[in-house]
Amino acid sequence: MSSAELTPPEAARWAARAGLVLPPDRHAAVAATVNHIHAVVAVLRELDFGDTPPAGAYRAGEGKHDAAV
Repeated sequence: MSSAELTPPEAARWAARAGLVLPPDRHAAVAATVNHIHAVVAVLRELDFGDTPPAGAYRAGEGKHDAAV
């Protein structure tokens, strides 16, 4: 998918291609939702998680407790 926003007719075409029945009154709402999700994913792709351990490395309750404020 290009960086251009999805239009309502394109949303209808993609829905039909996927075998989904999309009523005409929903085309604009679906296109707006897809564009929002695309914008959020684009921001997430820009984040650098290089030093962040995977979620499986986190152990709840194993952290050091320090009463210093």
